[in-house]
Amino acid sequence: MPKLVHKLFALITLLTAAVAGYASYAAFLVFLYSGSLDWIRLELSEVEKGMLNAILCLFFFLQHSGMIRRSFRRWLANFIPTQYQGAIYTLASGACLLIAVAFWQGSDAILFEANGLIRGVLRGFFALSMLGMVWGLLALRSVDMFGLSTILKRSDTKPVHVNHLTIRGPYRWVRHPLYLFMIILFWSAPTLTLDRLLFNTLWTLWVVAATVLEERDLAVDFGAAYRDYQVKVPMLIPKGFRPAYPIAKSAQNIG
Repeated sequence: MPKLVHKLFALITLLTAAVAGYASYAAFLVFLYSGSLDWIRLELSEVEKGMLNAILCLFFFLQHSGMIRRSFRRWLANFIPTQYQGAIYTLASGACLLIAVAFWQGSDAILFEANGLIRGVLRGFFALSMLGMVWGLLALRSVDMFGLSTILKRSDTKPVHVNHLTIRGPYRWVRHPLYLFMIILFWSAPTLTLDRLLFNTLWTLWVVAATVLEERDLAVDFGAAYRDYQVKVPMLIPKGFRPAYPIAKSAQNIG
């Protein structure tokens, strides 16, 4: 591929993936805050709505968890250069998430609706969880949310393997704070409709299952250091207000 064409392809891929990533993430956050967006409203019964919504969830879960597995990425490397895999993953995930949000069918059955102080408390939990996610991302420092850094670096090589574990911020309380804050976002909706209950339940189960799968990869990546971290720090639910991992060690590279 000529150098100019290669650069143009990289730029188009980068911009498309960035738009898909940010647009789908923004739409998802609005969905979590407001409930079903009713972009595409179908004339369905409550049972049919539930079945369609469950299929949309399964569709996203299979894509998101399947494409991130190392075995799939090794297979994909036979067709797509490694530096583009993060962008392709973001494009696919963004498209699937937007489809799920667009076709999600809201239910007319309200199971619970909080008002007054309780509603304010739940909205407060939503805001604090958003801040917690920002805190968690900042603690990672080198996080690449949409897998675009390899394109920006114009690297044709595989990502450098990190052989040390660094524990900062909310990772001193739980091993997966981003997933914890995400679950809180799910359940902090002040209006619990039938479709939202289905969403909260399925996505919470999926997050927990994805966390367990991710733990296996992290144990392989970091070895004994991560196994020691697993012993000291809980996976999702904090032990208390005090961090489970000492601050003296959290500032050091381990492994």
